[in-house]
Amino acid sequence: MPLSIGIFVGILSAIMGVGGGFIMVPAMIYLLGMQTSLVVGTSLFQIIFVTANVTFLQSVQNQTVDIMLALLLVVGSVIGAQIGTALGAKLRGEQLRALLGLMVLAVGLRVAYDLVAMPSELYSFAVSGGH
Repeated sequence: MPLSIGIFVGILSAIMGVGGGFIMVPAMIYLLGMQTSLVVGTSLFQIIFVTANVTFLQSVQNQTVDIMLALLLVVGSVIGAQIGTALGAKLRGEQLRALLGLMVLAVGLRVAYDLVAMPSELYSFAVSGGH
């Protein structure tokens, strides 16, 4: 079961850039029956290797890495991780699962809205340089 979940998360990470919070954490809690406090550290540890691999593959195959944006996100994430660790230590497992559920629900509602909402521009043209 853990290997199957890992393969599924790896595919999603490569295709959409998601995995840890949205797929891996609920899978480890509800499919593998792990404690929430153990899941957080385990998920973060495995994400180091998955994201490093996917980043390399994306940058080589698709040339789709914006280094400046990535650096800004890393700095913000490092600061946010310090705050999150302090807050997470004060919350119980049930509270962490509820926060994760609310976050997944909010993202799901946003995706559903974007699927049915009228776009601000019906047509858009992109000009490609050098052709």
